[in-house]
Amino acid sequence: MTDSVTLPAAEDSPSLPPAPAPSLSPEALYRRTLDSNYGADANGLVCGYHFPPGQPGVPLAAEEAQQWLQRPADAGPEGFVWLHFNLSHAKALPWLQAHADLPESWFEALHALGSRSTRIERDGQNLLAVLNDVTFDFSFDPNDVATLWVSLGPRLVVSARRQPLRTVDRLRAAVNRGEPIDSTVALLEHLLGDQADELQRIHRAAADRVDDIEDELLAQRGARHAGELARLRRLTVRLQRLLAPEPTALLRLLSAPPRWVSHEERELLRRAGEDFSVVLRDVLALQERIKLLQDEAAAHVADQNNRSLFTLTMVTVLALPINLGAGLMGMNVGGIPLAESPHGFWLVVGLIAAFTVALAVFALRRLRRPD
Repeated sequence: MTDSVTLPAAEDSPSLPPAPAPSLSPEALYRRTLDSNYGADANGLVCGYHFPPGQPGVPLAAEEAQQWLQRPADAGPEGFVWLHFNLSHAKALPWLQAHADLPESWFEALHALGSRSTRIERDGQNLLAVLNDVTFDFSFDPNDVATLWVSLGPRLVVSARRQPLRTVDRLRAAVNRGEPIDSTVALLEHLLGDQADELQRIHRAAADRVDDIEDELLAQRGARHAGELARLRRLTVRLQRLLAPEPTALLRLLSAPPRWVSHEERELLRRAGEDFSVVLRDVLALQERIKLLQDEAAAHVADQNNRSLFTLTMVTVLALPINLGAGLMGMNVGGIPLAESPHGFWLVVGLIAAFTVALAVFALRRLRRPD
């Protein structure tokens, strides 16, 4: 089987293509088969790689991965294997349960309800990682966050997701470029680094948009951005809550790791956690900045509402002399002033007009007065 045949499908799930024509080559038929399974092969495997020591990863199909898993640890080739599955595929979980020999706690984590916080912890002689990441088609929506479940041993890394993820796609691109990865822990550290880079990219894009909104707020043109500020704040809160690793779980892991985790690999995980914390602090600072802009926008809207209410009040007051004069002069009783005067009507109109003009001048001066 050539490399062009065994290359995995893209991380983003393609749409169903038409049925392949009989004249297609075996390579094209294989790729059509992958596409018809929504970015995975017939067993739900999105991609698989074997990493020989000091060499780039070699693509693996599901059958080759199964043969690797069936060999004893001391009888197979050196290095480790990374298998990435699509849990939306009906055959993914049965294949993992039958061939991967994963801990039961990993399968329990797949079905855990509620919010899944990011954590890396020891699970017997394996490592269990529950990582949250933005989806491949991320559009700055707070709901565009999905979970990646990872199980690490000394010779096998199994990752699984239900939606295509940006971080996994970045890791696959690095592997396809020929970047060597020395161990399973190094693969996890690379994944965390890619996740931090992706989060930093999101932070920069959101910060640029917040800069534009702040400029418009200072120019008194930003009242219409209240909804967008609320959406960006919900996004930063969700990212900070879901992507922040649980410090206690990581500390427990670093203090008592499995025997196969070396001191250098522990340092890799510690540095990855520290780098990720720096990015999360930037996200938290942006969250506080958005909160201040929301307060500024709310104050601006309140000021506009106060001005509108004052204008409405002054219009009512301007109509008061007219209504008062009409009410008094319309009373059908004796003794009405100027009732016998030939110029009485115009005198009353002039008096009402004078009061109205005086009130209008006062209102205009009040509206133009700087705050």
